[in-house]
Amino acid sequence: MTTTQSSPSPVPTTSTTGDPGRTTLPAPGTVLVLGGTGKTGRRITARLRDRGVAVRVGSRSATPAFDWEDATTWDAALAGVDAVYVCFVPDLAVPGAGDVIGAFVARAEAAGVSRLVLLSGRGEEGAEECERLVLGSRIPATVVRAAWFDQNFSEYYLVDGVLAGEVVLPAGDVTEPFVDVDDIADVAVAALTEDGHAGELYEVTGPRLLTFAQAVAEIGAATGREIGYVEVTVADYAAAMTSMGAPEGDVWLLTYLFTTVLDGRNSSVADGVERALGRPPRDFAEYVRDAAAAGAWDGAPGA
Repeated sequence: MTTTQSSPSPVPTTSTTGDPGRTTLPAPGTVLVLGGTGKTGRRITARLRDRGVAVRVGSRSATPAFDWEDATTWDAALAGVDAVYVCFVPDLAVPGAGDVIGAFVARAEAAGVSRLVLLSGRGEEGAEECERLVLGSRIPATVVRAAWFDQNFSEYYLVDGVLAGEVVLPAGDVTEPFVDVDDIADVAVAALTEDGHAGELYEVTGPRLLTFAQAVAEIGAATGREIGYVEVTVADYAAAMTSMGAPEGDVWLLTYLFTTVLDGRNSSVADGVERALGRPPRDFAEYVRDAAAAGAWDGAPGA
């Protein structure tokens, strides 16, 4: 889906159809992409720039810098910005995230931001508070509520296990509708640049359910690797992470995800990608094929 950019305007127009999802919004002049160097952020940044949209990357190393833990950096990053992609680090599920998101939304309102797009986590009760804060603000907003990323197997903590030939996780037979990060980026860009998405909550998933063991088996088949899957208890997994020097916050977050989010509550597919983009979501097999072709699993663990 593509659009023709119109001249940017600092505020939304006043005409609506009475449906918050049909609010007429100006095309963004400058988009602040928080987490602009991460898995979703860098893809969104590239897509926006391909469309000729000015992008300000929000990160600690950017100029101006943006740091979720330092609210004194927020105003400079928001200055002159028309739209914001909100990716909260480490996760909306962590205690206190709602307070931070609420404070940020207030700053964005004061800065005259005309649209917000929030990346949220599917099945995360703590994240739902943040969703309500964003959708209930004075800024037309969209929530992209995502399933477990496909790219966790190739760009995050599971890649070393794939390369080593053994993925160890505290996930048994629970199924997950793994979602491709490229689909998330496409939905976010549509919400940032097109009319018709304000007020929407898009629950984005892949088109089918897989266990983690099945996902690992598909990667093995596509790469010709012998990759085993070993199930362990959550306690043993957390202890192993701690012994390897993982930060306490990371251990807590992954323990929360495996004990709460992966309890079967997300074992269903949703239509968010199709509603937002008018096309079906990418299948896990497509992701595996493309990642393997790109060399995602070439080399040795830790490379």
